[in-house]
Amino acid sequence: MQSNTRGKPAMEPIRLKLVKGGKEGDLLAQGWIKQTTIGEPRLSEIVENYRKMGYEVHVIEHPVEVNGDSCNSCFTAGAEIGQMYGDVFIRKSGNSKPLEDELF
Repeated sequence: MQSNTRGKPAMEPIRLKLVKGGKEGDLLAQGWIKQTTIGEPRLSEIVENYRKMGYEVHVIEHPVEVNGDSCNSCFTAGAEIGQMYGDVFIRKSGNSKPLEDELF
């Protein structure tokens, strides 16, 4: 591990699994940006807020890979009690307005 300018060990970057195919890969290739994975009731609120900001919004059901390389315990447990999780994708539409931070 390398050191940073203060002599502390530099953090290793997180290695991300790149999506090459499937529904998510198709959306990314079409210019959609994945924002979050979340369940109701916040899912509907997030979708509504992005649309109010002028974005196109697309939601797909979050795929739970039972034999995958990542932990899906929360999603699996939620599915067992009827909870559905959605992956929220957005992209700018022709009438989108720039985001403004009201705090500054």
